Amino acid sequence: MTQLPNLVSAAVDLPDLGKLALAGATHPPRILILYGSLRPQSFSRKAALEAERILRHFGAETRVFDPHELPILDSVSADHPKVRQLREWSLWSEGQVWVSPERHGSPTAVFKNQIDWLPLEEGSVRPTQGRTLAVMQVCGGSQSFNVVNALRVLGRWMRMITIPNQSSVPKAWQEFDEHGRMKPSPYYDRIVDVMEELFKFTLLVRDRSEYLGSRYSERKGDLAAQALAVASGAVAPPAADAGELAANDAESDTGTPNPIAADLRPPSACCGSACASNES
Repeated sequence: MTQLPNLVSAAVDLPDLGKLALAGATHPPRILILYGSLRPQSFSRKAALEAERILRHFGAETRVFDPHELPILDSVSADHPKVRQLREWSLWSEGQVWVSPERHGSPTAVFKNQIDWLPLEEGSVRPTQGRTLAVMQVCGGSQSFNVVNALRVLGRWMRMITIPNQSSVPKAWQEFDEHGRMKPSPYYDRIVDVMEELFKFTLLVRDRSEYLGSRYSERKGDLAAQALAVASGAVAPPAADAGELAANDAESDTGTPNPIAADLRPPSACCGSACASNES
């Protein structure tokens, strides 16, 4: 640690292939699909249902959220049945598919409202962190990638693992038949590609998402919170205080106190003038 005096060793995790070699769950991947239009002939809904058929063929368990009757963000409490359903389904999912029409060069308000209702954190749980994500868009005119690019930004903000492939369907009104099924075309093939890739990435990630999403800064914050709780008497001290070990490691490596590590040590009870004399 001599080259990194400001690093709190107790919060550091050295990446290791062994930590990724998990046996893995055997149940079908759980995929939530969101689309962004309320129109009766919604092409984003048709694309979402086509994606669902493909995912089910691969063996996934799927749910398609219906955005009808989902209130505008903050117009009601989070106890609203549609809000609760959306959040519960997001927690249930291991991967997600987002499909939005392009409206004025960006995702629709209908779609964005669904994402806005998903909190980044609820208690100690993050409803989207570590889940895989596939992004798709449908266009009324020529092909565009404005929406999928915007959805990638949203996915990153929601701490999701967005797969490399994506789908953009131009002139969507030409690509579906009277039964709502997508016609054979390179655009259909691309959706198959995207769903296949999402399925594979979900199998790879779902049992490792907690480890992959673990962050040094958050582990360091947890150590500081633990030290504060011990100092306040709210919890009993652990057998070996991690913050104390980090501070001791830093001091022994550098010969000088580490101010960041020292912040993690629980403050000792003040003994008045004796403290001042001892410190001097």
